[in-house]
Amino acid sequence: MRTTIGYTIESIGYVIGAQGVVSFASQIFFGTEWGWLHKVADLPSTAYLGIVAVGLALVVAGMRTRKAPVPRNLA
Repeated sequence: MRTTIGYTIESIGYVIGAQGVVSFASQIFFGTEWGWLHKVADLPSTAYLGIVAVGLALVVAGMRTRKAPVPRNLA
């Protein structure tokens, strides 16, 4: 179960982080809106960096959950 949850959290983190990067880069370098985050909320460019940080935090949490040792029953 931990493996499944770890991969799921990690996958969600990758998607959120990628959307944050795409949205930030499109506003800063091209002056347009890419990705789907701008359809959810109208955020300033720097807020997208926070979304990238949230994505990275989810990836790290997923990796730690996935790599956590499974307790053995010593009955």
